[in-house]
Amino acid sequence: MIGDIHQHVTRSLVNSLAFFSHSAYVATFEPRDVSHALSDPNWNFERNHVWDLVEPPPNCRPIGTKWVFKNKQRENGIVVRNKARLVAQGFCQKEGIDYEETFAPVARLEAIRILLAFAASKGFKLQQIDVKSAFLNGFIEEEVYVKQPPGFESARFPDRVYKLRKALCGLKQAPRAWYARLKSFLLKSGFVMGSVDKTLFLLSHGGDTQIVQIYVDNIIFGGSSHALMSREFEMSLMGELQFFLELQIKQSLESTFVHQAKYTRDILKKFNMDDSKPMTTPMSTNTALDPNEDGEAMDQREFRGMIGSLLYLTATRPDIQFAVCLCARYQASPRISHLQTVKRIFRYLKFTSELGLWYSSDSSLSLRGLSDADHAGCRIDRKSTSGTCQLLGTSLISWSSRKQASVVLSTTEAEYVAAASCCSQLLWMKATLSDFGLRFGKIPLLVDSTSAISVAKNPVLHSRTKHIDVRFHFLRDHYEKGDIDLVHIVSANQLADIFTMPLEFGAFTHLRGELGVTGWRCVDNALIKGEIENQWTGLIVLLV
Repeated sequence: MIGDIHQHVTRSLVNSLAFFSHSAYVATFEPRDVSHALSDPNWNFERNHVWDLVEPPPNCRPIGTKWVFKNKQRENGIVVRNKARLVAQGFCQKEGIDYEETFAPVARLEAIRILLAFAASKGFKLQQIDVKSAFLNGFIEEEVYVKQPPGFESARFPDRVYKLRKALCGLKQAPRAWYARLKSFLLKSGFVMGSVDKTLFLLSHGGDTQIVQIYVDNIIFGGSSHALMSREFEMSLMGELQFFLELQIKQSLESTFVHQAKYTRDILKKFNMDDSKPMTTPMSTNTALDPNEDGEAMDQREFRGMIGSLLYLTATRPDIQFAVCLCARYQASPRISHLQTVKRIFRYLKFTSELGLWYSSDSSLSLRGLSDADHAGCRIDRKSTSGTCQLLGTSLISWSSRKQASVVLSTTEAEYVAAASCCSQLLWMKATLSDFGLRFGKIPLLVDSTSAISVAKNPVLHSRTKHIDVRFHFLRDHYEKGDIDLVHIVSANQLADIFTMPLEFGAFTHLRGELGVTGWRCVDNALIKGEIENQWTGLIVLLV
């Protein structure tokens, strides 16, 4: 007991010293304006040779700028960085004059999850780096002029403007310019760009493989690639990957846990649902939403805000995917009845806020997919709902719950269309995983409809399926090529069922657990799966 107290006091002292030593170099206030910021030396404005002060050319319409100040905080509220950003008013730009192409590749969330699952399976930890003022490293080709920013006006040449050499945040071409600079540097350094994912770069040297995954100015790496990049860009090493795009990531040698607990608590507070009563499932089995045109209308902006917040939460919470997507169909004219359904989702999140995706190091790297469909599930237009999910071993990588584009005539057709959608995602994952050195033969696609499997396998039935859109018949083509293997699975084991309809508590929690959505605890620096979830489940049953 005394040893535990001593250890606790020592840890508290170390944390306190770390906080005070850090706070000595970081300002804790957020400035009101430039003059307020300059009163503290910890706010630093380096322009990095971004511009030249020049005479404005004829017919020049310089773009305005604005300073944005932000303190970056940890979960416990400690300020870790002062961020000052000069933002250009890009909405004033004219296409063909001060910008041309603006597209820049952005990593899909599925690609991020593939990297996390791969790293967990191989037993190495991912790191995160932050390039300081990333957009200021991107060179621009167009002639772009900006007004002298507030607080930095030239006393000698007040009528001059700045001609940009590099991109400012807010310019339409800024992400593209930064990506082009980073891509060029990585390729010159020996990295190879992914054949499908253009934000993935790999460098093999002997038995070591370095991986770089880019999401605009957020960079994940595995290996020692940060030492190479620090020679080209001014950067700060953020250490082990823990917080990325509102995703909280816990890594150990045995597993990786990805969740959005902080984000969940934030949106519960934002929409005044943090004191709500708990619910065991996100949607009742007897819920039947329709336009309800005679019902009381509600604020469209508020409803869309709630749906948008929940949609981003589905990045780690597949258990709410169906409910959120169903409610999202009524954003054009929301009613109070729709609001009540959305509030139930928040009530479910209240006591499951810590749940997330579990990626185990014991997971194999075998690829499989599952698909299911709810025939004519929509009460309005009688269209079916497709549910699909794809797993790498036991690690859930991607999933979807989507209303089909057209009305189908049978359950067989609905299942066939859902399987075609799942097949296309499996082919993308297969191509992406080939960049990691993984090769697959026939990928199993598990379907609980023997008739849908027969349609894909037996060309004799083609005369009965003429009305099916031609694009869905590529499922049959890829089966014949040997890319996929259609396998029957009993409905009770169909994991994709959770994405097609509301389920009762027992079936819902079973499928949720099978998908790897669980809780976690940290004991002796090791992640332990499922304990908190079990405690919460008991609490929910007790309170309802």
